[in-house]
Amino acid sequence: MPVNLSNLKPAAGSRKKHVRVGRGMGSKLGKTAGKGNKGQKSRKGYSRRPGFEGGQMPLHRRMPKRGFNNPRGLEFAIVNVESLNAFPAGETVGPLEMVSKGLVRQLWDGLKVLGDGDLKVALTVRAHKFSKSAQEKIAAAGGKVEVLQ
Repeated sequence: MPVNLSNLKPAAGSRKKHVRVGRGMGSKLGKTAGKGNKGQKSRKGYSRRPGFEGGQMPLHRRMPKRGFNNPRGLEFAIVNVESLNAFPAGETVGPLEMVSKGLVRQLWDGLKVLGDGDLKVALTVRAHKFSKSAQEKIAAAGGKVEVLQ
């Protein structure tokens, strides 16, 4: 049988009739309409905000505050020199190449290369920041350092 506008139907079970509550005692959901008796939750317009504990001091306010969160601080994604051995010699390696290789998951405010480990291949490395030891190791391997803005 061809499908056309005259015989279209929704999939079985996809359309469910909503329950009409508060429509008299014969409907099984009359009077309190399934909300129980009295109290804040039985009233119309009730909505509880996230973390509300019935007036008790909520957990997020009971916990102590720790440390300092600098609102203007920058957070750099970090890569060690040793992990750059994954690239072939002579290649130009930047933040996007490192993300595609899986060395960095996410670039927040930039990329910083640190000098942990040894570099065995000569690369042109492009990043926002370099540690001194990372610069020395890249240069010693015959590579170049390019600082991005």
